[in-house]
Amino acid sequence: MQITMKPLIYDLSLEELQEWAKANGEPAFRGGQIFDWLYVKRVNEFESMSNLSKGLRQKLNDQFTLSALSEITKLESKDGTVKFLFGLHDDHAIETVIMKHNYGNSVCVTTQVGCRIGCTFCASTLGGLKRDLTAGEIVAQVVRSQQILDARGERVSSIVIMGTGEPFENYDATMRFLRLMIHEKGLNIGQRHITVSTSGIVPSIYKFAEENTQINLAISIHAPNDALRSKLMPVNRRYPFDDVIESLRYYQAKTGRRISFEYALIGGVNDQKEHAEELAGVIKNMLCHVNLIPVNHVPERKYVRTSRNDIFEFQRILADHGVNVTIRREQGHDIAAACGQLRAKHMELG
Repeated sequence: MQITMKPLIYDLSLEELQEWAKANGEPAFRGGQIFDWLYVKRVNEFESMSNLSKGLRQKLNDQFTLSALSEITKLESKDGTVKFLFGLHDDHAIETVIMKHNYGNSVCVTTQVGCRIGCTFCASTLGGLKRDLTAGEIVAQVVRSQQILDARGERVSSIVIMGTGEPFENYDATMRFLRLMIHEKGLNIGQRHITVSTSGIVPSIYKFAEENTQINLAISIHAPNDALRSKLMPVNRRYPFDDVIESLRYYQAKTGRRISFEYALIGGVNDQKEHAEELAGVIKNMLCHVNLIPVNHVPERKYVRTSRNDIFEFQRILADHGVNVTIRREQGHDIAAACGQLRAKHMELG
């Protein structure tokens, strides 16, 4: 059965809210007031928008919904990581994670219900892709996170689009979300404090290069060559390794910005010395940073974690070749904070 719902107000830009206000017999500045209530005061109901007339609040209530997410599960780690499983209006579920760093709070958002990329080491792809999220459903994850942080007197300082799904296969919604996040009259998140991660959707990388933003780009690469990457990431058969690297070189030439390579280390698969040497050869002339990620064990997958010695050896080889490289600090390991793990468990129980 197709479930219908009123439009989510977080899907609207400031300009669209101003147009909506005028179409409903109100001055345009009312749209700005609504925007302020959503992103600065962060209310949970239209009735709380106290400087709007009762009639206008009723129109908002009749035409829009302000509630995109219902909390199904909340898990808190000893390291301060908080992971949510949120229910959507159509009974699907998505994950959002708040991570505490020494430089502030980062929110990891989801852009799709499920994922069709098919990375063989990732829980997000279990069950495949169900649907894209709207921009407003992505926005709601950050607003909800900020509301939680408001209680502590803290704020969202950065956003990573690294949750479930491939943001560049939901490109328009992702870009609308980004524009809403950086709006100076809204949450006003600095562009350089936002990172969007892709598995290498080549046409969208070229498109993103033309957007003229300061938003960071990360690539899930996970292998130094075409054959191995195709085994780990079926998307590589659609967008081969060399084409991905070529699109990144174009992006860099166009923007002058550094690229982050995400590399999940999998025991005995892509973590050997020869893999490190080959990777260094591919990216040595690029302005880039490599983020090594010891893979999380997913019960449904057969892969094992790389040993500590092998992790440090891989890092050393890249560094010796002049590559800027770090090992990702693990967060939320005790609460299944890897992408898709909580949702997969929920689907099992459901």
